[in-house]
Amino acid sequence: MSFIVYILFSETLQKYYVGQTSDLERRIHDHNAGKANFTSRGIPWILAHYFQCVDRSEAVRLEGSIKKRGIKRYLQDKGIL
Repeated sequence: MSFIVYILFSETLQKYYVGQTSDLERRIHDHNAGKANFTSRGIPWILAHYFQCVDRSEAVRLEGSIKKRGIKRYLQDKGIL
């Protein structure tokens, strides 16, 4: 099963959020429906970028790397922003 590491952006908060999932559409819907406690204040969240991963362990490692570097800085380093 493939996993996706996704980065969301909230214009309301001017903040990024990173997570990983096997069902990106459902997960974004959950964030925008207020089902995820941490992201409920930033609605609406928009998909800024995503990375396809082979398995969950790769996704967890990538998510950790992004969080450690800082989401915005990571995107800038990769030339995405």
